[in-house]
Amino acid sequence: MRLLRVATCNLNQWAMDFDTNLRNVKESIARAKAAGAAVRVGPELELTGYGCEDHFLEQDTAAHAWECLKDILSGGYTDGILCSIGMPVIFKSVRYNCQVFCLNSKIVMIRPKISLANDGNYREFRWFSAWTFKDALVDFQLPLDISEVMCQDTVPFGYGFIQFLDVSLAAETCEELFTANAPRIDLALNGVEVFVNASGSHHQLRKLSLRIDSMRNATLACGGVYMYANQQGCDGGRLYYDGCCCIAVNGDVVAQGSQFSLKDVEVLDALVDLDAVSSYRASVSSFREQASHRTNVPFVKVPYKLCKPFQSGMVPTGPVEVMYHRPEEEIAFGPSCWLWDYLRRSRASGFLLPLSGGADSSSVAAIVGCMCQLVVKDIESGDEQVKADAMRIGQYKDGEFPKDSRELAKRLFYTVYMGTENSSEGTRSRAKMLAEEIGSFHLDVPIDSIVSALLSLFERLTGKRPRYKVDGGSDTENLGLQNIQARIRMVLAFMMASLMPWVHNKSGFYLVLGSSNVDEGLRGYLTKYDCSSADINPIGSVSKQDLRAFLRWAAVHLHYSSLAEVEAAPPTAELEPIRADYNQLDEVDMGMTYEELSIYGRLRKIFRCGPVSMFQNLCHRWCGTLSPSEVADKVKHFFKYYAINRHKMTVLTPSYHAESYSPEDNRFDLRQFLYNARWPYQFRKIDELVQDMDKDGKWVNSTEGELRRRKGVRSAEGGGMGVVAVGSANPSAGS
Repeated sequence: MRLLRVATCNLNQWAMDFDTNLRNVKESIARAKAAGAAVRVGPELELTGYGCEDHFLEQDTAAHAWECLKDILSGGYTDGILCSIGMPVIFKSVRYNCQVFCLNSKIVMIRPKISLANDGNYREFRWFSAWTFKDALVDFQLPLDISEVMCQDTVPFGYGFIQFLDVSLAAETCEELFTANAPRIDLALNGVEVFVNASGSHHQLRKLSLRIDSMRNATLACGGVYMYANQQGCDGGRLYYDGCCCIAVNGDVVAQGSQFSLKDVEVLDALVDLDAVSSYRASVSSFREQASHRTNVPFVKVPYKLCKPFQSGMVPTGPVEVMYHRPEEEIAFGPSCWLWDYLRRSRASGFLLPLSGGADSSSVAAIVGCMCQLVVKDIESGDEQVKADAMRIGQYKDGEFPKDSRELAKRLFYTVYMGTENSSEGTRSRAKMLAEEIGSFHLDVPIDSIVSALLSLFERLTGKRPRYKVDGGSDTENLGLQNIQARIRMVLAFMMASLMPWVHNKSGFYLVLGSSNVDEGLRGYLTKYDCSSADINPIGSVSKQDLRAFLRWAAVHLHYSSLAEVEAAPPTAELEPIRADYNQLDEVDMGMTYEELSIYGRLRKIFRCGPVSMFQNLCHRWCGTLSPSEVADKVKHFFKYYAINRHKMTVLTPSYHAESYSPEDNRFDLRQFLYNARWPYQFRKIDELVQDMDKDGKWVNSTEGELRRRKGVRSAEGGGMGVVAVGSANPSAGS
């Protein structure tokens, strides 16, 4: 029986903060050694942080990584333990994303990444090259100061595996886990038993199952031990790396780390039976057959034993049930941890939120409240780093520390209700009630006098005073009046964020939180530079439907009962006067429902649909509910306002990335912002298709039959959508 104790980890690294990163790497190695592990794997690019982006183009970045590695090797951290350490390496003037394998203060092998991530949020080809040479390992000349310390001039570099006396081990790096022709296939056929994966995988709603299934399937098909390490936390950008390090053996997950945590270092270990791997593979006839005529993979021989012989009381780690969070929990915990990292690393003193009493701003408030709950919980469990950060941010005196989430929120969270004559008593009372439940310092600030002053100034300049549409004004006047209110709120929010700490004799400044959701960003249903413009936005990539589900969950599980009332209220901007026969509603203003917006967003981004293909897709989805001409009107209406408002994405508040159809302009959704909003060619093609379909009696008949068959049934993907007036104005979506 060959027993091997292995360790993997989640590390909360910060891009370009080499001190923090090195400290976390050292701590993880020390904990792995204390657990008796013989192998330790860390996250991708752990010495530099994954999100350095164009800093990778600087020679300094690679040089500092080597300096940190030198510190680890000279400090004896790798004595008696094989460590995979992620860092950039420049070889023959080409930069590679590498795992560096170290043992007993020597470098055993450097494994460059061969499949780079280059879609969605990832741009690895901008900074790195993929290693394409698989036939042989080559000699890498170590930097002079490293070679002098190690008394080692060269090290094997390239694709291959390490053959120890009692086990063979190889690496995959992040994206390689998900590729069709994954490296582990040939490696497994060459007898490799242990795979280490250094990853930098960000959180996205409902994504974890893909990652877990990939690990399970990797070892289910080929057998073996799979060790997965990941970054954790906000390393300086929009992404939150959600950890969840794992160890899988022959299709079973035997250890799973936390997915959302405030910890800087989390180490996970397991005792695995390598003879069980050999037995598993030998029992599969097809595996034996393929392995018998494999393509040879180069390897490095290391005359060293990693395994331990069987002893009484040594029992291999058994399978565990994988823990998945519900989407509502992901919305609570992911952005909460991201906000905490941003708060403590920005050196800010807290957050300020314009709290309107609506679903979006209330969701943000609840997330901050959840953050406070997580901080207090970790302090109670003995996390000294979280305690020290909380004491500094909350400006506690010596010996004092947070013991209650509401008391902590009072110190670091301002909420401000900025009402006008158009605001209802319902939203005002809901905002106040939620603030009391969370514990924030709440202010109710009327802004009518500021609005009136601006309108008086405008009247003196032009001789005209705009009126709302319900009072006889034009669409232009109506929109202008709404935008004044929204932009005043932004200016006031930033003024209070900078001065309120001074008012309360606190040092520092507060970060302004935004609260526009992904659907409103996609549609452009927000005023440019209004109170949605902020420092950061934790829900900017979360759909309205998911937020409403989160509110229902948070009302119970976060104990903010007022959120149930918030969720039940119809979405409204409250920027127009309330009349007996008129009440402003978001979905009427937009000319589409939030449910429809989610469908448009997924088709546009995930399924890469332009106007024509979206029309064709929706004709099938909504067959039996809408006629082709009605579908055409909806598609045209969406693309018209998407095009008109795309420029708003260029100034969208940096948001937590949570959704795969995010319209975020900076890195994720790279499209132009100046469109021909008439889409003349595309809309003409749609009109032609509608005419052809109207002439086709078969389509009409099938529609009528489908309508009878599906009457009263609503599909989760959008079948049975309610018809919304398309010709409505676009009041609060100003330029």
